[in-house]
Amino acid sequence: MEEELKCPVCGSLFREPIILPCSHNVCLPCARTIAVQTPESEQHLAAGGGGGDYADKLSLHSETDSGYGSYTPSLKSPNGVRVLPLVPAPPGAAAAPRGAGPASSSLTCPQCHRSASLDQRGLRGFQRNRLLEAIVQRYQQGHAAAAAAAAAKCQLCDRSPPEPAAVLCEQCEVLYCAACQLRCHPARGPLAKHRLAPPPAHRGAPGGGGDGGGGKGAGGGRKLPTCAEHDLENYSMYCVSCRSPVCYQCLEEGKHSKHDVKALGAMWKQHKIVWDQINHCTLKLHQSTGLMEYCLEVIKENDPSGFLQISDALIKRVQVSQEQWVKGALEPKVSAEFDLTLDSEPLLQSIHQLDFIQMKFPVSVPPVPLLQLEKCCTRNNSVTLAWRMPPLSHNPVEGYILELDDGDGGQFREVYVGKETLCTIDGLHFNSTYNARVKALNSSGIGPYSKTVILQTSDVAWFTFDPSSAHRDIVLSNDNQTATCNSYDDRVVLGTAAFSKGVHYWELHVDRYDNHPDPAFGIARINVVKDTMLGKDDKAWAMTEGGVSKGTTVGVLLDLNKHNLTFYINGQQQGPPAFENIEGVFMPALSLNRNVQVTLHTGLEVPQSVKQPKLPNN
Repeated sequence: MEEELKCPVCGSLFREPIILPCSHNVCLPCARTIAVQTPESEQHLAAGGGGGDYADKLSLHSETDSGYGSYTPSLKSPNGVRVLPLVPAPPGAAAAPRGAGPASSSLTCPQCHRSASLDQRGLRGFQRNRLLEAIVQRYQQGHAAAAAAAAAKCQLCDRSPPEPAAVLCEQCEVLYCAACQLRCHPARGPLAKHRLAPPPAHRGAPGGGGDGGGGKGAGGGRKLPTCAEHDLENYSMYCVSCRSPVCYQCLEEGKHSKHDVKALGAMWKQHKIVWDQINHCTLKLHQSTGLMEYCLEVIKENDPSGFLQISDALIKRVQVSQEQWVKGALEPKVSAEFDLTLDSEPLLQSIHQLDFIQMKFPVSVPPVPLLQLEKCCTRNNSVTLAWRMPPLSHNPVEGYILELDDGDGGQFREVYVGKETLCTIDGLHFNSTYNARVKALNSSGIGPYSKTVILQTSDVAWFTFDPSSAHRDIVLSNDNQTATCNSYDDRVVLGTAAFSKGVHYWELHVDRYDNHPDPAFGIARINVVKDTMLGKDDKAWAMTEGGVSKGTTVGVLLDLNKHNLTFYINGQQQGPPAFENIEGVFMPALSLNRNVQVTLHTGLEVPQSVKQPKLPNN
């Protein structure tokens, strides 16, 4: 049943599953990552069914926004999904200004690929599958209990409970722990010839037979089968006429001398096609059994409303599974007897009669590159684009030019020139819509542009403490979200995000606070001094002390639209903005010593008191 309880996006057990309109389920965190934002100009085309490829996902995360940064050509694609190609306007239609139309959000089911529009409630508009959530929780509890009970125990221990078994003697058929093995089964004397193997719970899959049908498998122990008429001889050949294995002595005595005899291993491989039928039936049985177990768990749940949410879709799945089983799994794939003969003579005659001529194609500019939409994605402040040349293209390609606009409807500019077909661009702005396109070049010139893809960066920053730029005395844990220090002196650690525009808010929770330390919270330049308290030089702006103690949550609000910095303690604003007229690129910063430990919380919306309506990009 475990496959029924796994999310089709992340492959893990469902977390907070929601029900899509197509009746499939997906994790709520995964749904956030596959949401897509569609410009209004594209919506009508998608509604009419003429859009071809459409967007599956635009990442909801971003990290830094310091403008154009370095590019990183990747050797393999990240886990990305398709983005929306810009569809040209119909002939004769006036071009719409950039950013003129509003955008709507939609979600594409990862299983049936049906698209569903999101209303103003967003993902909260989809119903929560409480029934599936309860089954997953019960399955996890039962799985943990079964794993604990399955551990093999020593059979000679005087202790209660017995120690876990370390080995199994295949001759004694007794499980021993390490201590009991040394005491009761020493590796000397008559016991030295006994075979010690891992306990049953820790063994791998038993080995299969050899090519001869009776070879010794990887799991050990199996003897080669001997001939029924000659006890000392092993089977080595197969008599096709008698349809039975024979040994060398059977051939010597003349009983099978005039029969068609072939190698035993070759005949075994020839008839091994029956395993394809067995594996096919086993797969169908595994899928049907998992669905049946899942249905039984659904029936056990005492939640009428939750059952009615999924009952119709579940009944339909059972009917479809039954039809597929009858039509597919029970139909024979091969017959019991078969004799295949390939007559290649007509084909060889046709090949000999062919006349080959060499064709030379004139070299011209390369054709339009094709964007590989399944490999294009955005993550934090980075965008990754991938492309390839169309098949059967005879014109050579010497390089590519990737162009990106400024995220605000401005002019395109080159961000990468090279031979790679996959490129990652870092350092983009938050809450911005970027347009990207690519073209190929060779010695004859530059080819036409590809379709334009649209990528939307997030308006909320997700980041951690940066171990690469932190002082060497800083100690990070909890996936670089918790920081402390080895020194009694103040040391500085920065965040992995950098901000140059927009409004950003994050919080730092004080986990430990001993002997009146002096932690400082704020922002800094990338080249801030790391071995002194934050704010002691002209490259940092920080709040020190100010009612901070164990359990305190310090909020930092960086408003680069108004160019000021404000602090919060336990959700309460601490007076007017602490710093004003700040401009440039800033990174979250913290200084502390060994007497304090702080945990970072990001991806937070700005406090309600300072929220402002978002202005359209003009």
